[in-house]
Formats: sequence, structure tokens, C-alpha cells
Amino acid sequence: MEWLTDPDAWIGLLTLTVLELVLGIDNVVFISILSGKLPAHQRKKARLIGLSLAMLLRVLLLLSITWVMSLTRPLFVISGFNVTGRAIILIAGGLFLLVKSTHEIHDQMEEHVQQQAPVVASFFAVLVQISLLDIVFSLDSVITAVGMVDEIAVMIIAVILAIIVMMVFAGPVSGFVERHPTIKMLALSFLLLIGMNLVAEGVGFHIPKGYTYFAMAFALFVEMLNFKMRSRKPAPRPLQSRRLQNAIHRIEGPR
Repeated sequence: MEWLTDPDAWIGLLTLTVLELVLGIDNVVFISILSGKLPAHQRKKARLIGLSLAMLLRVLLLLSITWVMSLTRPLFVISGFNVTGRAIILIAGGLFLLVKSTHEIHDQMEEHVQQQAPVVASFFAVLVQISLLDIVFSLDSVITAVGMVDEIAVMIIAVILAIIVMMVFAGPVSGFVERHPTIKMLALSFLLLIGMNLVAEGVGFHIPKGYTYFAMAFALFVEMLNFKMRSRKPAPRPLQSRRLQNAIHRIEGPR
């Protein structure tokens, strides 16, 4: 517990907590979209269980730090490329995210065109999908934490604090996404972008996360401007003024 009196440890805790929040945004968005397919009374429960699973998995991975770091060691070589356990998980998770996001976008487009009632998913199926993505996001988060801080206790506290903040704001984020279809489509496009990044990272092409987050922030900023413009758009005028309607009523007389 010597780190409690170390100012650098506290700075590392604050920095890592903020970073975990940033890295967890995509996780919250994905959980919000998946939980939105459940009945209203089950959505909050799914969000809480999903984020609790993410926290539990990250803590377990941190406690298994030796195994986590072994995932970065080459397992075999293909055409000069070192295949690691981390690469396999990132590629599999990225492909899953690409397929799932594309499927969700297709469902949204079909629902909008055909005006069908939204499909209600099963609670267990949603939790399985959340758990699969938690594995990918947790692995990346834990490896980031290991590279920033030396104390396991600091890493665990940062992860727990970040997940608690996510739990508090997951409800408002989920509600906002559900109320605005264009925001939901934008969030799904973000997940496509993240899926491509995971696949690229898995095959050895490193894309700085700053570029990805800047692109997402810029797209969200533009959408917020569009949202503001739509909210200020005046209501359409009636086809006939009240004076004209009264004149027509006098001419036609009482029926």
C-alpha cells in the first residue's frame, strides 16, 4: 500500500481512469444498442449486468497479468507475420463487431422502410453478445492499463471507478440513442469503424486511437449541429388559413 503516499500513483490513477472511460465509450454504446432490443423493463438490468461482467472480466484479467502479457508473444508465423493470442482475439472480435453492426444497420433500414414493429431479442441472447464483446474490449483495456501503471491495485481501482461512471450514464446514453434514430445509426457506424480498427490492429497495422476518436467526435459534432437545426425548424403552416376556412364555411353553409 505504499502507493497511497506516492503522488505519481495518484496521477496515474486519475489518468488511467479517464483513459478507461474513453476506451469504454464504445462498450457503453454497444450495450445500449443491444439492450434496446429488449422489452423496456429488462433494459436497465441488461445494461447493469453487461457492465458488471465487463468489470469482473477486467479485474480477473488484471489479476492474471502474466497470462495477459503472454498473449503478446508469437504463437506461430505466417508469411513473416507473428500471430499472437492478442491478434487472434482482436481479429475475431473485430469481425464479430463488423458482422453485428452491419446486421443491426440492415435491421434499422428494413424497419424504417417497412414500418414493422422492432424485433424483441431474448435476454440471454443479448447477454451472450455483450459478454463476447466485453472480452475484446476488456483485453485492449487491460493491456493499456499494464502499459501505463505498475501497481495492480491502481489498475483495479481505475477500472472499477470507470465502470461505475459508465453504469451511471449508461441509462441516459441508451435513452438518447433510442429516441433519435440518426444518433443510433451514427453509433452503429462508429462500431463499424471500431471493428475495422480491431481487425487492422490484429493483422499488424497500428492505427493511433487519437485519429479514430477525433473522427468519431467530429462526426458527432456535425450530427449535433443537424439535431439543433432540426429542433429550430418552424412547424409547417396549414394549407389554408383560418380566414379562408371561415369564408368557405359561410359559402357552403351549415350542413
